Amino acid sequence: MASSSSEEMSKKKMKLSVGCWLRERRVRDIVREKRRLVEVPYNATLSSTVNALLANNVVAVPVAAPPGRYIGAGGSMILESDPATGAVRKQYIGIITMLDVLVHIAGDEPLGADCEVDLDRTMASPVSSVIGHSLEGLTLWSLNPNTSILDCMETFSKGVHWALVPVESQADDEIAVELVKASPGYRMLTQMDFLSFLQANMNELKDITIHSVGELEVVNENVFAITKNTKVIDAIRSMRSYSLGTIPVISADASDDSGEETILQDGRGRSLIDAFSVIDLQSCSIAQLQSMLNATVMEFKERVSEITASTAGTVEKQSQNLITCHSETTLAQVITEAALAHVHRVWVVDEQGLLRGFVSLTDILGAIRNKALASENELQDVPATEPAI
Repeated sequence: MASSSSEEMSKKKMKLSVGCWLRERRVRDIVREKRRLVEVPYNATLSSTVNALLANNVVAVPVAAPPGRYIGAGGSMILESDPATGAVRKQYIGIITMLDVLVHIAGDEPLGADCEVDLDRTMASPVSSVIGHSLEGLTLWSLNPNTSILDCMETFSKGVHWALVPVESQADDEIAVELVKASPGYRMLTQMDFLSFLQANMNELKDITIHSVGELEVVNENVFAITKNTKVIDAIRSMRSYSLGTIPVISADASDDSGEETILQDGRGRSLIDAFSVIDLQSCSIAQLQSMLNATVMEFKERVSEITASTAGTVEKQSQNLITCHSETTLAQVITEAALAHVHRVWVVDEQGLLRGFVSLTDILGAIRNKALASENELQDVPATEPAI
């Protein structure tokens, strides 16, 4: 009996190794090799901001302004100081994302409204006037580089997609979120950085990732979708309404031909055709986007593919891949495929290819963190069950 109890305790300690390993790793381990922060000034036009996003192959950048002129998003005061004198040089007032740009393009018109968009005038707006059009732009996070990966995962598992990590930090403790911070420089930490880190260290997480996404209950069944006949401008307005960076494209059925089609639909049980993403819109010029706003999303994607093919070898453009899985697919496989394809959502389909839900990076990080914490709590209960000797 003692031997059996000892073996059981040994197995529980092995389970705890995931939590211990994640606690021992620090945020600095992820951002150490990242490139210099890409940013835009507060008075940059939206057009130049989109060019910066495209040139650097990113979907979000922080906005820098002279210190003291703005209240930072979420009340934060994230400052960059001169490395020699310590004098504050700039303040980061928020994050501008491609979704913010799309929300601005869509304007305040309701879904289905038939109107022309003057992109030249729209894209001439200063970027500072667009911050906060989507919910993500309203908050700006800074994470202490000494924060453990496990603690940091709590923040990112609640839907935070980006955070700034100071190159130098005067705080030695493990404060996860810092609202007032000055540093000679910063690095951007993203959910995708986390995914790549987990994928590169899959062996350390195998006790968790061997389970299927169905077992881990990470499949989100609340799926808003558009049909292949939806116009690009209406797709953008739908994404604005629900702060979606990606939306699935489903087949149209007979009821959609009645002339009373609802733009956003419940996608469950419908045939998944493709996905429409902010990255698709980022892959073409402003002039090209202007001419395609009233095209259907599938016509738009075909034209973007043609544009991308015609510029192959001169300009590398990021494409949005449609990655699917089943509820029986292991989390390890989902992480690997999402990391390789650089996508934030993996669509869950059944054997007939009908959409059943999706797994997001937020879901993945939350599942791993919860399992790691559960294993720790389980081990803490072990001594109380061991017989006294």
